[in-house]
Amino acid sequence: MDCPICNGSRWKSVAVNGVERLTRCDCWRNVVKERYLAESRIPVKFAKAELSNYRPDTDSQRDALRLAKKFVEAFPAEQKGLVFYGPTGVGKTHLAVGLLRTVIRDKGARGFFFQTTELLRLVRETYNRSVDETEMEVLRPVLEADVLVLDDLGVEKTSEWVQETLGLVINTRYNARRATIVTSNLRDPIDNTDMNSFMVQLGVRSRSRLLEMCEWVEVQGTDIRDVERVTAAAKSGHLPEPPERITKKGPLPGKSGGMARARLKDSGTQFELNWSGGKAGSK
Repeated sequence: MDCPICNGSRWKSVAVNGVERLTRCDCWRNVVKERYLAESRIPVKFAKAELSNYRPDTDSQRDALRLAKKFVEAFPAEQKGLVFYGPTGVGKTHLAVGLLRTVIRDKGARGFFFQTTELLRLVRETYNRSVDETEMEVLRPVLEADVLVLDDLGVEKTSEWVQETLGLVINTRYNARRATIVTSNLRDPIDNTDMNSFMVQLGVRSRSRLLEMCEWVEVQGTDIRDVERVTAAAKSGHLPEPPERITKKGPLPGKSGGMARARLKDSGTQFELNWSGGKAGSK
């Protein structure tokens, strides 16, 4: 149905100081926002991810949601991005997608979602002579987007080329003061020799840039995928089996009326695993 104001022309007449002028109709802005959303590369898996349906269970998740909402409210005056880091399944990507969708829809921002390994694959493919697209054509929307979500940063195997490519993205957006939202399973320990740290995977320069250009929040919580698996199993009447109790000699039989316990010895270190619902740790 055509807009009742502009009859589908996307222009409307307004009076400015007594002079009639044409300006873009509000419906045009809505069309643009819908196009931006369609072009944002948000995965189908997260088609329903919104800030409004994110359900935090921990203080860190509540803090992450608060910062995401604060970013949207302040945009575009706020150019400092966010780094959501922590274990898998705690809702980091849901938050990032919800933020991206809201800032496109509410603020008319041009934004893109890129899973980091997918971005690197697209760049690599440009080196193939049979591919017409150039490296810069792939990177242009990444470098120039008002808001960029880099998902799963650090999941790729690091190399000099990976660090240089990601460094180009981070440094270019840093210099242009464009907002970048990062999700990552990497850690940021005091000891930066940790192979799963931002320092080792990204390099000193890129980590330093991210520290300056983004607010960092560590997100902790229960892996939602485990919760969904158990919930679905409970509804079907088939509860999942606990993790297999195994030692070097094979599975341990359960104890009737009690909790199965396994003791594993490895290089003189003893671990105790308590099932079900228990945890493993050095004894």
